[in-house]
Amino acid sequence: MLHRYATFIHRRARIVLVVSLLLLVAAGVAGAGAFGRLQGGGFDDPASDSSKAQRIIDEKFGGRPNLVLLAPTADERAGRELTDRLSREPGVRDVVSYWTTGAPELRSADGTDAMVLAHVDGDENERRERTRTLIDRYAAGGSVRAGGEAAVNVDVNAQVARSLAIAEAIAVPLTLLLLILVFGSVVSALLPLAVGGVAIVGTFAELSALSAVTDVSVFAVNLTTALGLGLGIDYALLMVSRFREQLDGATPVAEALARTVATAGRTILFAAATVATALTALLVFPLYFLRSFAYAGIGVVAIAAVGALVVLPALLAVLGPRLKSRRRGTGTADSRFWGRLADTVMRRPALAALPVVLGLLVAASPLLHVSFGTPDEGVLRPGSDGRLVADRLATGFASNQQASVDVVLDGAVPRDAVAGYAARLSALAHAGRVTSSAGTFTGGARVGDGNPALSRGDGERLVLDTRLAAKSGDAGALVRAVRDAPAPVTAYVGGTDARLIDTTHAIGARLPLGIAVVVLATFALLFLFTGSVVQPLRALVLNVLGLSATMGVLTWIFQDGHLASWLDFTPRPMDTAMTVLMFCIVFGLSMDYEVFLIGRIAELHARGRSTPDAVRAGLARTGRIVSAAAALLAVSFFAFGTSTVSFLQMFGIGCGLAIIVDATLIRGILVPAILRALGRLNWYSPGPLRRIYTRVALSEA
Repeated sequence: MLHRYATFIHRRARIVLVVSLLLLVAAGVAGAGAFGRLQGGGFDDPASDSSKAQRIIDEKFGGRPNLVLLAPTADERAGRELTDRLSREPGVRDVVSYWTTGAPELRSADGTDAMVLAHVDGDENERRERTRTLIDRYAAGGSVRAGGEAAVNVDVNAQVARSLAIAEAIAVPLTLLLLILVFGSVVSALLPLAVGGVAIVGTFAELSALSAVTDVSVFAVNLTTALGLGLGIDYALLMVSRFREQLDGATPVAEALARTVATAGRTILFAAATVATALTALLVFPLYFLRSFAYAGIGVVAIAAVGALVVLPALLAVLGPRLKSRRRGTGTADSRFWGRLADTVMRRPALAALPVVLGLLVAASPLLHVSFGTPDEGVLRPGSDGRLVADRLATGFASNQQASVDVVLDGAVPRDAVAGYAARLSALAHAGRVTSSAGTFTGGARVGDGNPALSRGDGERLVLDTRLAAKSGDAGALVRAVRDAPAPVTAYVGGTDARLIDTTHAIGARLPLGIAVVVLATFALLFLFTGSVVQPLRALVLNVLGLSATMGVLTWIFQDGHLASWLDFTPRPMDTAMTVLMFCIVFGLSMDYEVFLIGRIAELHARGRSTPDAVRAGLARTGRIVSAAAALLAVSFFAFGTSTVSFLQMFGIGCGLAIIVDATLIRGILVPAILRALGRLNWYSPGPLRRIYTRVALSEA
């Protein structure tokens, strides 16, 4: 079928290119509107207690303060004027300050700084734009500094956008240069960029359409550009290399294209299916931050495959003999290096594999003490205003506003019941002052009047202040204790630490399902591709080993703080959502290379070659392609290491490192060693499954 399809493309190549160009222009127009609708959050489970608490607070109690302006206390007139002007801003409510309330907790312990607290209204995009305007108006270059969740989100989004621009400015020219070195000609080097461009523009159009009906994270743009460029390179390298192989053997262009699409095209279909399958697992999580990467990832994989199987064959048909190898080493003749490496490994497979396995296990060992967290101001550089304000609030004030716990009683509650409940909460370990409509309590005793604004006819709000550091073990224990305390009606507990607990639980509870989706679907696809039940198991084990080593190295760097001064970040727990995202992306890309290599080996074995000979020839013919594709893709990801946001640094360095490990140690050493050791068992399949495989007939051969 693919052979006949390629013949059709060859006959209608120019028409296909014209239609593709028109569709690409339309996609570009549609995709241009995506950026204004993409959201900056998505890190919380909307069904969690903390999310429910936040929604009730927003709807009934004016919202939790999300903007903090830190101003010097020396000029009382300026402080009052700042408070008054801010309270009259559209979309801003519940503005309070030390100058209007005299509350001692709003002034620093040394008396030099005081807080102005406010809630900025709107959805995530509206809130971000309003906060950016407020920062420019009140905290740009003067003595006033802006912090709080809304200001931190503005900082993070601005830094991510700047980092993305820098990463692309580094990656694209360097990638083009490397492609010219790999292919030996500018024309050939531009083909992978063409496929990558089709994937990126097409996915932006997809995200634009999706953002009109559901929340989509703005961070999906990062994945779209990096993965689109990388997969474009992967698929084009495979297609162009196989096409050149046919041309160098004096095959006519039409037949060379048909053979290329029938073999390399089939490999691309399976490779795209495995990557998309790995990213599908992200759909099981309730956080739209993760689901957005599934939308972008599946889209970019599918469109990259379409570009490689529609646009690229048409380009190959038009360019024809001009793509022939012009100098030695740029065609697809067997690589001497990879062939010799395969022979060396297979002579003593155990001796070759054991040091590599031990090295990967040592690299994975930091996972034994890994801890997980969620993004906050700690992902920013220490010099940013959002970070400076957060550090000042945590260390210089009587209570840590960032670690305060919100408790919402959903229903009418008598005043005495509210007072009793507040007193019980204030007696918990590490609890400070509890403020309610029925009074202020400390250590189980009433110490002051209440705040009437914390009461509504159908609900009550209580605010528990504490000196604990946000996201610390003790702060988490306090949240759990509050949730365990008997309440007069249904109680929802929110705040920074409650959100951390709920997010970690939401991801952890769905993680087994996500892993099961990846494992079962990958097993099925690799079985249909190779006809063996051994190859999928071997591939899964090696992928997990390589991924574990990469995650261990990232833990050593970003959690334990090694290289912190060189990369200029603050050590912190591994980001939970980003870790899951990296697992799915890297797993999918590893299977991409697995399909490239094992597809060629299985093809040669099906044609009658012995397993050792098929392994040697398969690695000799694909090793250069896989290593070149991995190097080029790693460049795209490593460019994110220049970011000023630590979780983006972790994402880029982690993906780049995992790709390099997989393309060298896994594909170059462990795969040949295991295939040699297993011998005829490599192609084992039970009779019923073998009959299914024969009937479906999806192998390259």
